[in-house]
Amino acid sequence: MLPGALCALLPCQCTLCGAVQDDVVCRQCAGDLLRPVSRCPVCALARKRNQPCAACATGQPAFDHACTLGDYAPPQDGLVLALKFGNVLPLAGWLAAALAARLPAAWAAAHLRPPDLLAPVPLSPQRLAERGFNQAWEIARPLARALGLPSDPVLLRRRRDTATQHTLDLASRQVNLRDAFRLSRPRSLAGRHVALVDDVMTSGATLDEAARMLKAHGAARVSVIVALRTP
Repeated sequence: MLPGALCALLPCQCTLCGAVQDDVVCRQCAGDLLRPVSRCPVCALARKRNQPCAACATGQPAFDHACTLGDYAPPQDGLVLALKFGNVLPLAGWLAAALAARLPAAWAAAHLRPPDLLAPVPLSPQRLAERGFNQAWEIARPLARALGLPSDPVLLRRRRDTATQHTLDLASRQVNLRDAFRLSRPRSLAGRHVALVDDVMTSGATLDEAARMLKAHGAARVSVIVALRTP
């Protein structure tokens, strides 16, 4: 979010509705996005009650808990699309601030202590070069600062470029991501609670594979923080 003095001097156009006001998302659109929704505490899928969904109840992913602001669906999907493909980088700070306001209560409700470390889901070198920034890190950096938590922009790296996930079914996504991640340098995560940050969770396959790698190096718990969740 922009500092108050700057907002007064440089009014913004709401990314979602176009209203000219004092932030990159207007209050009405923010209220629509941030309204409370019952979700599965493991994968953040919307549910009638805050209980594990059928998939997580029968086979929990490698990550232990997920939190999101809302569903990746119109019109709020425009926030992520504008950030990733429109280079509207102030949206990363807005999303981080909204997540920072929500996370302490979410962690308390799940009986979790705050993470020891925040890390973004990495892009492949090729995709990073094409885009010029990693949207997950653009969210994670101000989020860590707001929460007073350490962060590591290169905790994980992608060993190879993978096919675009949204074109694949779940089984193909899992194969596509197998062994896709490595730690960027040798280190022990023994007993640590690591939170992975990303812009969108779709099937959860990417975050599941990244969490598996972190737990293989000793992480005791992996949480997931995503701006939006595909319904």
